[in-house]
Amino acid sequence: PRVTPTTIRISKILKFLPTDLQINVLSQTENASTEANTILHFVRGWYPKFLIDCLLKLRLGKFLEWIIPFGNDKSFFWIGSAILKGLKLIKNSQPSAVVVFMMPYPIGIVGVILKWIMGLPLVLNFDDSPTCTDMGGNSFPSWFHYRLTEWLEDFYVRQADAVIYVSQRNLERVRDRQPEKHQDKFHLVRYGADPIDFKKDQLHTPSKEGFTITYIGGMTGWFEFYDLPNQTNLFKKIYQAWLDWGRYEVLKLDIRSSSPMFVGQAIKLMYEERPDLIGKIKLSIYGNFFPDYVINRGLENQKLRDIIFVHPSVSNQRAIQIACQSDLLFMTLPARPSDAVPGGRISAKTYEYLMTSRPILATLSKGENWDYLEGKPGVWLVEPTNVLGIKKVLQELVDKKNSGDSLTFDRTALHPELSYESRAQEFNMILTKVLR
Repeated sequence: PRVTPTTIRISKILKFLPTDLQINVLSQTENASTEANTILHFVRGWYPKFLIDCLLKLRLGKFLEWIIPFGNDKSFFWIGSAILKGLKLIKNSQPSAVVVFMMPYPIGIVGVILKWIMGLPLVLNFDDSPTCTDMGGNSFPSWFHYRLTEWLEDFYVRQADAVIYVSQRNLERVRDRQPEKHQDKFHLVRYGADPIDFKKDQLHTPSKEGFTITYIGGMTGWFEFYDLPNQTNLFKKIYQAWLDWGRYEVLKLDIRSSSPMFVGQAIKLMYEERPDLIGKIKLSIYGNFFPDYVINRGLENQKLRDIIFVHPSVSNQRAIQIACQSDLLFMTLPARPSDAVPGGRISAKTYEYLMTSRPILATLSKGENWDYLEGKPGVWLVEPTNVLGIKKVLQELVDKKNSGDSLTFDRTALHPELSYESRAQEFNMILTKVLR
């Protein structure tokens, strides 16, 4: 399904791989569209929905993190069916290699088992590292689960013939802890964007009225603003303590910054200093997956209901159209502690934003994403919670628009680097190397 960044990446790489490759795909998605040289094989997983729903209703979901391997990942229940289907398919089609696109990470087991039984070369595409401390690899149900995840990642590397990451920092971090004989398996194939998807939408221009800021994608920091200090009662504290019991965090990330609140606060400061701007700056979020009551209460607590507007997910093509019509594109990641090593995560929207001509405000801690964006035309980098720094950027851009200056930046020189056609060529080089 071409919905999430991972599935968009997979579909684009498959699209641009050489047409003489014959590709069989095992998927939990039924009736998905594919390229002419690709055959989709739907595999239904077994999932005890009734039992798990009962546990969740009883507020016992914490137990699922311990009972279901890989941190309560539903894809665990797909592994058995996929292995059986894969064995049958391999016997019938006699492929040259097995390739696994991960996230979710448990499905790597399918590739490993198929390699063991059938002796085929195995390529594991990790995308992000499961031990990346900028995201899920920072918080675990327990220290044991953390060590298990680290072991699993190393196990995958040692079983595969080639492994692919989307971040140079994550690649180097994982590679450096491997025995020397496994270190040449590592390859970098970043996310990207398809210039064709953006070509017609580049003709759209923002409205002459007001100033629109757009964020496309999900955010995880909404619950951090759900309760003000005086709104937390004893029951909530006890329940939160139960949820936190036993959890292991590698770093203390500031999840608040995975939200639009700090940009909203910067806009409020601008309104206080320049009342003529009140109501003219709008921040829109597309891709929310949190309940409305959580969003609305958080915005109400921060007094940002008239500044920030939150919308559900839209199609990828619609998201591109919205991005190209915005005055400013915004992206953010959870802030890392000031004394932490630079992080390894890089957002998929980085490449899509760069494919537009619009200015970009990236509120990031130092790390892979900062490194990649630094020096790119039309990009402003600010630490995630630096409200005054954000305000300074917004003032500069709002004043430029009001004075009639152009807010477009020519990034066409970056297009070959960003293109999924280039990514597919990199991917195919890895396949060719494995099959020698």
